[in-house]
Amino acid sequence: MTGIILDSILMLLLVAAIAYGIKLEKKLKALRDGQLAFAGAVSELNSAAGRAEQALATLRASGHETDLLHDRIIKARAVKQELEVLIARAPAGLPPRAPVEAPVEAPLELTVPASQVAPLLDDDARARRMASLMERIEGARAVMKAPAARPAAPAAAPAEAFAPVRQALAANHAAQQSLNRARRSLDEDLFAA
Repeated sequence: MTGIILDSILMLLLVAAIAYGIKLEKKLKALRDGQLAFAGAVSELNSAAGRAEQALATLRASGHETDLLHDRIIKARAVKQELEVLIARAPAGLPPRAPVEAPVEAPLELTVPASQVAPLLDDDARARRMASLMERIEGARAVMKAPAARPAAPAAAPAEAFAPVRQALAANHAAQQSLNRARRSLDEDLFAA
C-alpha cells in the first residue's frame, strides 16, 4: 500500500512538473516573439536614422545653394538699382542707338548640384566676372556722359530704354522662383522622411 501511495504522489508531482513546463514554454515563446519584434523595431530605427542623415546632408547642401542664390539676388538688385540711376541720369539728347534685340529666353533653372558648388566659389573667376561687369558699367557711364555729336534727337522708345531694367527684373524673378522651388523641395524631402 505504501508503494501505491508513493506512486500516486510521484504521478502528481510529474503532472505538476509537466504543467509547469508547458506554462514555462508559453512564456519563453512570448519572449522570443517580443525579441523578434524588438529586432525589427531596431532595424527600422536604424534605417530612419540613415534617412535623417541623408536629409540633413541635403539640407546643408540646399542651405549653401540658397546662400549662393541669395548673394546673386542681392547683386542683381544692386545692378538693377545702378542701371535705374544710369537711365535716370541719361541726357535726353543722346543720338539714337541701333536697337538690340535680346532673344526671349525661358527663365534659367538655377538649381546647382552640390558637386558643382565648389567651382562657383573660385575667387579668380569671380573677380574676372566682376571686373568685366565693372568695365561694362563704366562703358555705359562713359556713353551716358559723352556729349551728343548730333543735334537733339527724339528720345529712344520707352521699351528700348528700359530693356536692361526689365532683364534685371526678369533675372531677379527667375532667381526668386528657383529659390522658392528649392525651399519647397527641401521641405518635402525633410518632412517625407
